[in-house]
Amino acid sequence: MITIFSAKRIITLDPSLPSATHVAVKDGKVLAVGSLEDIADVGEYVLDTRFENAYLYPGFVEGHSHALEGAMWNYVYLGYFPRHTPQGELRPGNTSLADIQKRLAEAAQTLAPGEPLVAWGFDPVYFEGERLDKQVIDAVVSDRPVVIFHANLHLMTVNSAMLAQTRLAETHDLEGVMRDAQGQPNGELREMAAMHAVFEALGRSVFEEVASLATLQNYAKAAQRTGITTITDLYNPLSDQGVAALVESSQQPQYPVRLVPAMGALDWQNHQGIERIVACQELSNAKLHFGLVKVMTDGSIQGFSARMLWPGYHNGHENGIWNAPPETLKQIVLDYHQAGLQMHIHTNGDEAVELMLDAIEEAQSLWYRADHRHTLQHCQFISQAQMRRAAKLGVCLNMFVNHIYYWGDIHREKTLGYTRSRRMQPLRSARQLGVPIAMHCDAPVTPLGPLFSMWCAVARKTASGHVLGEHEALTIPEALELMTLGAAYTLHMDDQVGSLEVGKFADMVALDRDLYAIDTDELLDVEVLATVLGGEVHTHAKH
Repeated sequence: MITIFSAKRIITLDPSLPSATHVAVKDGKVLAVGSLEDIADVGEYVLDTRFENAYLYPGFVEGHSHALEGAMWNYVYLGYFPRHTPQGELRPGNTSLADIQKRLAEAAQTLAPGEPLVAWGFDPVYFEGERLDKQVIDAVVSDRPVVIFHANLHLMTVNSAMLAQTRLAETHDLEGVMRDAQGQPNGELREMAAMHAVFEALGRSVFEEVASLATLQNYAKAAQRTGITTITDLYNPLSDQGVAALVESSQQPQYPVRLVPAMGALDWQNHQGIERIVACQELSNAKLHFGLVKVMTDGSIQGFSARMLWPGYHNGHENGIWNAPPETLKQIVLDYHQAGLQMHIHTNGDEAVELMLDAIEEAQSLWYRADHRHTLQHCQFISQAQMRRAAKLGVCLNMFVNHIYYWGDIHREKTLGYTRSRRMQPLRSARQLGVPIAMHCDAPVTPLGPLFSMWCAVARKTASGHVLGEHEALTIPEALELMTLGAAYTLHMDDQVGSLEVGKFADMVALDRDLYAIDTDELLDVEVLATVLGGEVHTHAKH
């Protein structure tokens, strides 16, 4: 059966045929693109006119987000900004520590005696003066363990009841355990090693909740309603249960997205991780793409746990934390590169970027690979020289562009200062230097929303309305390319998704406006009407 979809305009991102009015689909793939007159010779077809008053684009590709977006809403939201759940419900923001204490106290009343209270989304950079610590939490909830994940997921703050269940008070050589004037843990824990002590005491890790059909269903629902058709889970433990959930979800006929999980390298010995990914690749299908490795290097800039080169943090804060010793991280790169696998490497600070470029250069010198597409993720702070090295080494960059809005003001004032804050997420420079680039939201750190990410890349406005780094701004067509074909390239999937070309999956998003004929701020008002995955139309409740 051949279906021909009609639209006011179809943007293909195929340079040979950039726009059309009709696209023919057969067996889930693009068969032809053009006007109806041009492609009517494909054979017997059914004309689908439901998008004749809309605009079709390649489905958005989210190259860095986490399936935790589908799990975190089981817990208490403490974010500063209002935010929508996967079902589209708006949750209010929390703009003071008093708001946070009130939400914690209310949530505790709904739990069974002694049941741990887990919350997420808190961001200390928005709160001047008193800092959230165990005493602030104890003042409202002291009868049960409380665990609060910070927005960046690299830090957490816990109360005294939670600390009492760990051995952190007796452990003095563990990096990332913040202490009070008496040398006792104050409740703030930075990076994976310190947070693992809490997971061990609880007997579970929130990060393992991606191994759930319900989580993956919520994740897909949140993605689909924002126009995403291909989405990553860029730090998956790939446990037996998790792999089974990924396979089962992707095999559901109505599952509305393609999943691309990346195995967390730090969870495995190198040789075991390589064996795991190779085995999982045999389980890939049209909606499930195994083969990526995620490497965690440093932390987050706004959490002051990213590793920075001279002159360090603008406000004089001490340097950040490595998630593993640098030599261990370099060995991970060498081993996975030699095994022929593609790495997606978390690098926020420029010192982390430098270390990973050194590692990739060494790996390429020892075992040259012509098209490895190793991708540095976030790249919030990367220099021109480092981007020239990346171009030479064939390294891709996937930039966390939403950071400009959510933390741009903080970087200007506290972490980077005026001059360096102008080259946060230097998309224009990277493009001019010939580096393959994409951009992302890092959900649940910031909300899923490709159109918002595009707006960030074009407007470069902070939450206060200041323009930050106008010389690094993109045009709307350029931003669209990064959100589709650019991201697909970094996933080594540009032969399957990212543009509407014959032979690729018929993955599309229907919007109510022509993105090539609107002003920048209108991007925030564009409505996602539906998505099409392999020729199958998916709508959300509103439609």
